[in-house]
Amino acid sequence: MKGKFIKTSIILFAVFFLTLQCSSSSNSVVEIKAFPLNNLDGILAKIPLSIDHKFTTDGKGSLKITARDSVDVPLFVVGDIDIEKVKLIYRAKIRTENEAGKVYLEMWCHFPDLGYFYSRNVTTPLTTTTNWTTMETPFFLKKGENPDEIRLNLVITGEGIVWIDEIQLLKASLK
Repeated sequence: MKGKFIKTSIILFAVFFLTLQCSSSSNSVVEIKAFPLNNLDGILAKIPLSIDHKFTTDGKGSLKITARDSVDVPLFVVGDIDIEKVKLIYRAKIRTENEAGKVYLEMWCHFPDLGYFYSRNVTTPLTTTTNWTTMETPFFLKKGENPDEIRLNLVITGEGIVWIDEIQLLKASLK
């Protein structure tokens, strides 16, 4: 009887611990804004773009860019979201075909009286031909740092075709 009580207590403790771990990890990253890229609404780029319904991660379409040369593709601007002391995360799914250069995400944050500062994911860019890959670039905000504008861009440093889908702006608590 005593052995059964100990075994049951251990199992209950393990379930409690796993539940606590799952709930704390799921609460640590929160979506601020999502851009599914099912249409061209709100996209800032003035270069030829199209929605592709053949290559898509969510079955609803992705943004297709055919680059003839290096290009910075401004995608979206997010206004003041009143955040500080967090890690901002710009996440997207990207696919490339015959990319002669590098492809990576770029996030610009504007701070009143200070100007623009950026974060780029240049350490793990995509090159050549790749299947859908989730990419991220972080921006760490200290206490008192609250951007009034966030710009989400895609950088292509050579000729090729790039698809981007399921863009998210996330925030994670800093410990």
